[in-house]
Formats: sequence, C-alpha cells, structure tokens
Amino acid sequence: MNKDTIAGKWNQVKGKAQAKWGDLTDDDFDVAEGNAEYLSGKLQERYGWNRERADQEVRDFSQTLN
Repeated sequence: MNKDTIAGKWNQVKGKAQAKWGDLTDDDFDVAEGNAEYLSGKLQERYGWNRERADQEVRDFSQTLN
C-alpha cells in the first residue's frame, strides 16, 4: 500500500473515496486526512469487513490514483 500516494493527493481524491465508500461520513474522511490505516479501520467498522478485505480495498483504491 502506498500511503504517501493517498496522503499526498488526499484533497484531490476525497470525492472519489466518498463516492466509492458512501457509508463513510465527511467527518470520517476529514479525520482520515489520507491516513490509509485509519481509512482501513473505518471500512472495517462501517462495512463489517475483516482487516484483509479492508486493506485490499484501500490498496485497490490507491492503485486507481496512479
């Protein structure tokens, strides 16, 4: 997972992330500020996914940013 990619482009990709994971709130994204680990944790919490699934979702999302 390229944490720097997500953090560096956070303001630009926040809207895409919100569209992808609609159950996350604006507050979730504001607190995340591009932190992939926090985002993964919130995905686990909101969607009931296990850690591997949430991490994979974040990895897949970060690859679409390149």
